[in-house]
Amino acid sequence: MLAPAQLAALMDHTLLKPEATEADLLRLCHEARENSFCSVCVNPTWVPLAARELSGSGVKVCTVVGFPLGATLTTVKAHETARVIELGAQEVDMVLNVGALKGGQRPLASYDIFAVTQLCRAHGVISKVILETCLLTPEEKSLACQLCVEAGADFVKTSTGFSTGGATVADVRLLAEQVKAAGLGVKASGGIRTLADALAMIAAGATRLGVSAGVKILAEARVSAV
Repeated sequence: MLAPAQLAALMDHTLLKPEATEADLLRLCHEARENSFCSVCVNPTWVPLAARELSGSGVKVCTVVGFPLGATLTTVKAHETARVIELGAQEVDMVLNVGALKGGQRPLASYDIFAVTQLCRAHGVISKVILETCLLTPEEKSLACQLCVEAGADFVKTSTGFSTGGATVADVRLLAEQVKAAGLGVKASGGIRTLADALAMIAAGATRLGVSAGVKILAEARVSAV
């Protein structure tokens, strides 16, 4: 059983709802500071606010690129990545071009990832690739992992939380098996709402959790630790 502080250090405290207001984001940053989460994960428009609010706290600023569909032009994803890094993002979660992968357009899917990960690497920023596993076959998930390894990504991530399904234990285990040898992390996100959910994902191989229920999960962990 992880101690509450260890669990918090694995969590990206997430708020990606389109209707989120400045007040909501300020609350998110306050909660992240208070609980020492690994990062806050916010939409690009809120990166400057999060960078300001979390300066000196040790909590990182994570944002999303090509979100949530992944069908944005590669040049646009690259521009968005460069801009959010300028604004203070320390981690970037990009969405895979799912249609390109499923349609057999491997060069397009591969270059799409590479364009973002290489910008991140050049600036010392962590890159995560959202595969949207609920839309992929097992073979496609394996191929997506291979492309992420080849492109130099730091993490593979299960889900946006905006499609037909979120993280599953089976998917996390599959991704972990595929990228372990290359040293990539696995971020489980989407539908992780309880301490039991979080621990099951970690047991399956997740090294990071994307959660909007982080405060609630930590409260459960503290009660369990007593």
